[in-house]
This record gives sequence, C-alpha cells and structure tokens, in this order.
Amino acid sequence: MRKELLQVLNPATGEEVATVEAATSADVDAAVTRAAAAQRGWAAAAPADRARLLRRFAAAVDEHAEELARLEVTEAGHTIGNARWEAGNVRDLLEFSAGGVERLNGRQIPVAGGLDVTLLEPLGVVGVIAPWNFPMPTAFWATAPALAAGNAVLLKPAETTPLTALRLAELALGAGLPEGLFQVLPGTGPVAGNALVEHPGVAKIVFTGSTRVGKAIMAKCAERVKRVTLELGGKSPNIVFADADLEAAAAAAPMSFLDNSGQDCCARTRILVQRSAYDRFLELLAPAIEEIVVGDPSDERTQMGPLISRAQLDRVRSYVPDDLPGIRGKAPEGPGFWFPPTVLTGLPEDAPCAVEEIFGPVAVVLPFEDEADAVRLANATEYGLSGSIWTRDVGRALRVSRAVRAGNLSVNSHSSVRYWTPFGGYQQSGLGRELGPDALTAFTETKNVFISTEA
Repeated sequence: MRKELLQVLNPATGEEVATVEAATSADVDAAVTRAAAAQRGWAAAAPADRARLLRRFAAAVDEHAEELARLEVTEAGHTIGNARWEAGNVRDLLEFSAGGVERLNGRQIPVAGGLDVTLLEPLGVVGVIAPWNFPMPTAFWATAPALAAGNAVLLKPAETTPLTALRLAELALGAGLPEGLFQVLPGTGPVAGNALVEHPGVAKIVFTGSTRVGKAIMAKCAERVKRVTLELGGKSPNIVFADADLEAAAAAAPMSFLDNSGQDCCARTRILVQRSAYDRFLELLAPAIEEIVVGDPSDERTQMGPLISRAQLDRVRSYVPDDLPGIRGKAPEGPGFWFPPTVLTGLPEDAPCAVEEIFGPVAVVLPFEDEADAVRLANATEYGLSGSIWTRDVGRALRVSRAVRAGNLSVNSHSSVRYWTPFGGYQQSGLGRELGPDALTAFTETKNVFISTEA
C-alpha cells in the first residue's frame, strides 16, 4: 500500500522542493515501541554519559548550522539571518539542557523516624507536535530538555516543514544517540498527530500551534490523564505611553510584528498608543514601515520573507480589505506567497483585526487615554502570551507589568524568548511553561521515598 506523500513547497516561489512519506498510525505505534526500548537504556545511563552525548549532538548541529539554515529558508521562507539564529538556538538548547542532566536533583525533607527523599524520574516517551512557523527552535524547546531528563522523544513536524527535523534526527544518530531515542514522524495532524496523542505508550504531549487544535488535544489527553504542555495563540499588545522615547518605540515597532512575516504568536500586533502621542507616533512609524525590505529570503539584506503557504496568504488577505485605512509597505509581485507590511488605523477596538490572531504582517494601532485604559485594552482579548511596555516611568512600568495578563513582558524592548528563562501564556495562549531553569523537571515524575531508621 502506497503511503501518502507530503509536498514541501518553497514559499518564496511556490515550487515543490521535496516530497516526504507521511507516517501512518501503524508507523507511530512501531516508533513508540522502539522509543520505549531505547528510553530504558538511556535513563539507566550515567548522567555524565547522557550529557556528553547531548553536547556531541549540539556540536553536530553547530557544524551543520549553515546547511540547516539553508533548509529552513527553502521550506519555511525564513530570512537567512533568522534561519541561522534558529539553527544556533537548537545548538544552544542542547548545550543548556546537557548542563542540567547532572543537576536534576531531588530533595531531602526532614521527617521524624527516618529519611525522606524525592527522586525525579523520566516520564518515558514524550510526543512533540511542532509548528511550521519556527520549525527548529520550537521543536527543541521540548526535545532538548526531555532527552536530558532521560526520556525518548517522538517529534511530529508540521506537514509543510519536515526537512530540518529529518536532518536533525540524522545528526542525532551520527552524534551517537541511541537508535530509536529521537525519531521524527512526518505526517498529518489527523493521522500521525492524533496517533501520538491517543497512544497509551506516550506519557506526555507537547503541542505548539493554534488554540483550536490545542483544545482538541487537551480534551483527548484528559481522557487518558496524559500530561500536556500547550503553547498556543497570541494577540500581544505593544503599549506606548506619551512619556516614552517615541523615536525608539517607533523604530522598534515594525520588527516586533513583522519578524517571520508576522507568523509569530508573540508578535506585537496591537500597538496601543497614548492619545496625546498618537499622531506623532504614526508620523515616526510610517517611514519605518515603508522602508522594510521584503524579498528573497536568501538575500542577506532581506528583513521579511513570504508567508508559508497560499492558504495562509488567503487568510491574511481576508482580514485586510484594500479600503481599510493605514500604512502599507511593499512586497514582491508574482510567484510566492507575499503580503506587504501593513499597519491599520482608525478601526474600532473590537474589530476582528484588533482582537483575532491574523498570523501575518498586520498590526492595528489603537489610542488609549491613561494607564487604566491602556491596561483595559491590553487585556481585551482571549489571549495572554507576550507584550511590551514603553515608558520612562519605572513605577508605571512595574504597575502595568503586574496588571497586564500575559506570561512574557518586555519593558522598552520587544524581547520574549530566551532559552534560559521560562516561556508560556495566560488564558487561551496555553498551558504550562517551557524553557528556563526548570525545563527538565517538566519531563519528570516526582517520587517520594521514606526510609525508616527505627526498624
């Protein structure tokens, strides 16, 4: 029986660059069996040996970073600068996680009549369902710490971007990781993804993607009391107070929502500007938007590439009729999935563009009156992933940081994700936290052991 083929297109040209066999439910079942066998030996290995192999894997990624970056440009349309950062991020995640292997400590808790200790033990087999917007980093936010904690990992990449994942699996084997420990299962969500979620041999699912799919996965995991971490959507605010450095805020605003062509759940797509500074901010923002270089992602000068697919392009277009007021940049015409940088103005605060995740290079600018109004607007969505606050008032920065319901906030900057700090969202932006100093513990069970001294 012939397997379904996944077609991989270059988003900049629309041309096919590869076809990959899609995993079936039977393939997933066989992979779980192999992973479970490999995991037992991996968990029993000395911590120093596991750490050494993960560092060897990191070195292999570093050695092939340019190859991985070029693959990412081809299958995802990322700019070459971004793609190089992503390959380097995988290396850094492996290095950071390797450093935690020998520090995965339990505790000794004072008790009467004996000794009480806790042990952190691996879960077993972890299923990772990765998205297409950042195929390498988001996959390894879970893969690296899960492996470091002694688990096996089955990674299902997005249908449109399987190539870097497959190459990373080859590098893992070449670095000496046991066969079966880290496997990549390209396939569709309804088949391969669903099989991972429902398989009784998979102890935890880590999913990055839409809130709609995340809810369905959470419901299926609940039926099996299966652990789950969800990193879902966002509609993040960029709050600019009148006392801020407006020149700096306007200069930084474009790439806060245009990075990766706006296909980023942390994108600051709701620019909230205090009314007394609104007109001046737009005067500063317009030339910054118009000067963004959109084009060939392999060109070192390019700042923004294409959208991932025709379907995504159609979705973005549906939100932005030509008659909406605003600021528009330039984008190539012809083949490929191109949409220009766009800032919409003069819309009501509850307009679909202002509250729904578009996942494209589109932002909305909304005015606010005072601090309380800014917080109200910032919290007026179902999401709560990221956000930025621009002000020279330290007290205000702290007050607003506490009041905005989001998991990751930046003051006078747009930074969101560092592999050594925790990441995750409030409300319908997700469940659980990834990265940071506690990343490995998210892939362990805590076992309590009491040893009597009175026997």
